[in-house]
Amino acid sequence: MIHTIRLYIEKYQLLSEDRPVLVGLSGGADSVALLGVLVRLGYPCIALHCNFHLRGEESGRDETFARKFAESLEVPFHKIDFDTVSYAGEKRVSIEMAARELRYAWFEKMRERLGGQAIAVAHHRDDSVETVLMNLVRGTGIRGMGGIRPRNGFIVRPLLCVGREDILTWLTDRGYVYMTDSSNLSDAYTRNFIRLNVLPLLEKINPSVRNTIARSAEHLSAVEALYIYVLEQARKEVVVSDNRLSIGALMRFPAPETILYELLKGYGFTRLVSEEIFVALSKESGKLFYSSTHRLLKDRDDLWIVPLEKKEERTFVLDPEKGIYHEPIELSFRKLVITIDFPIEKNKRIAYLDYDKLDFPLTLRTWKEGDWFIPFGMKGRKKLSDYFSDHKFSRIQKERIWLLCCGDAIVWVVGERIDNRFRIDKSTKRALIVNFFG
Repeated sequence: MIHTIRLYIEKYQLLSEDRPVLVGLSGGADSVALLGVLVRLGYPCIALHCNFHLRGEESGRDETFARKFAESLEVPFHKIDFDTVSYAGEKRVSIEMAARELRYAWFEKMRERLGGQAIAVAHHRDDSVETVLMNLVRGTGIRGMGGIRPRNGFIVRPLLCVGREDILTWLTDRGYVYMTDSSNLSDAYTRNFIRLNVLPLLEKINPSVRNTIARSAEHLSAVEALYIYVLEQARKEVVVSDNRLSIGALMRFPAPETILYELLKGYGFTRLVSEEIFVALSKESGKLFYSSTHRLLKDRDDLWIVPLEKKEERTFVLDPEKGIYHEPIELSFRKLVITIDFPIEKNKRIAYLDYDKLDFPLTLRTWKEGDWFIPFGMKGRKKLSDYFSDHKFSRIQKERIWLLCCGDAIVWVVGERIDNRFRIDKSTKRALIVNFFG
């Protein structure tokens, strides 16, 4: 078993011999074997023990045993006491989760304090098999089928290459004793139920089922690496900007529905909603979908995603004499006397207005249903909603529109078109030039 573990450590480059390895030592069979193996392999070890005070006298018994076992191997020993029940109540988490959070937080603190290269914990092959089955029963994607990883940051698991029976045999052959956690004999917990009931039944079908599942998990872990690689390639091509996904680029990838879900889940969209969005890709534009934090609009060629905001009508009073405004959008105002060679640049971001046709102050506001203006070059009214439709505005683009107004009249649909009533003509003496910087 030691040879198998040595090769596993080398294969995944879990440890080196230059700095101490902090070893989680509960006193149970797995952790006793882990510390014993690492010491025999020549790694400088430090034992860490957590007393969660959850099992009465057993908790004290385990601490005493762990201390004596570390001393027998001439390994430094550190321990900590936790009020796990109080912590679980304060954080509103299960006892199991509380113990996990407390344990790993202390492990990391000790690693930094003692200069440890890694924290070795005693998960073995059967733990990984149980994890795969738990994830499968609860429902999982490719990430849940790879089992427990050999390394997660500074946490390493050198025993994943061996099973529980291998460990017990090794301990017996070398005369090591260990403590038994009575809670492991109960099937009240899901993991224990799988260990004590499900796996024995599966072994009746295939006596080597633990090895079979472990090998499959290792293969799926490699598949996951390929999956993540393709997903990152898709992200580079599909995500045009922070709030825009290209439908065309998405559909060029294999399994576009899966890629879409992976890209959307960061915005809070569930798999069910993601499936509805995928179905809508081939349908009409304009449909909206919501997560708890974002709104998604299916446009003609893109998916637009914006954070949810409280809808409110906003109006700002502007005095052109001030010159420059930075909120809510960046605008600059300049008054000029008209000359014969007065230049007018064709640029939607610049509005040329007849100064004397305006009443001041001007206002800047968001649009609302019923708004109308007379687009430059036209004589009749046009509803702003019709203008948006004619120019194929998405709903999100509409919501980003600001209106520069004079009283109740729209002077300029900012960044789009001025109202014909305020244009510069032959009789204009003074001009107000407004620049929109986006």
